[in-house]
Amino acid sequence: MTTIETPAAKSRKPAYRTNLVGLVGMAIIAFWAIIALIAPWIIPYPVGEIVDLDYFGPISQQFWIGSDYLGRDMLSRILMGARYTVGISLVAVSISCFCGVVLGMIAAVSGGWLDTLLSRFLDAMNSIPSKLFGLVVVAAVGSSIPVLVLTLAIIYIPGAFRFARALAVNINTMDFITVARTRGEGTLYLITSEILPNIIGPVLADLGLRFVFIVLLLSGLSFLGLGVQPPYADWGALVRENIGGLPFGAPAVIFPSIAIATLTVSVNLLIDNLPQKIRDRSE
Repeated sequence: MTTIETPAAKSRKPAYRTNLVGLVGMAIIAFWAIIALIAPWIIPYPVGEIVDLDYFGPISQQFWIGSDYLGRDMLSRILMGARYTVGISLVAVSISCFCGVVLGMIAAVSGGWLDTLLSRFLDAMNSIPSKLFGLVVVAAVGSSIPVLVLTLAIIYIPGAFRFARALAVNINTMDFITVARTRGEGTLYLITSEILPNIIGPVLADLGLRFVFIVLLLSGLSFLGLGVQPPYADWGALVRENIGGLPFGAPAVIFPSIAIATLTVSVNLLIDNLPQKIRDRSE
């Protein structure tokens, strides 16, 4: 007996396919995000307190991932480091993508001299090597958290602008935009109601990629001594502080590297496995 599916039955099917790899990536990201929020209340020792008489101490029942080059608890420092690595990177990528996407959509819709001016200016900024720009700014102004956030955001605004503008230019040529212009709709309406809803998916994927880039750049700056300053440290600074333990295979240099890798890889896994709508194969 053949069962005929009604349109109502089809509509009750799940609209998105669940991907296990994407869920694993999301779980790891959620884990580090929660750690960043609750770290001050769960660390076993103060981050600046010397609690071990042995430097580069091994894994033990008292120190779950050993101690650092001064005898401080590495578990406490990594948990607090998540607060700085995740927090600074998240704020910076939010600022950069918001500014870049807004400017990109404005340039695409307005066109003319405004589009040319924004494109040429941000292209010139994009030509400056990101790490060199960060080194110069942080070395000149000082390494405070607001400076780090603004520097990282400025570095990635041009890339977000180019990506959003390319998407918005394609949408801007479609018929429903022409109809909206004919109705007399203004630039604000076109951006918020017509263009943004049609590019939000790729923009979110781009935000995830830029978050990874910012985490790696922040870790690189911290490795050079220009990141979060002692006694606090992000994960890149923890690697730099304990690099002397690398020949001994000290947990103090291995685990911050693992933390950076888990965060960046999990974001990439989530982006690569975002849920996709199931296409109706009967059409």
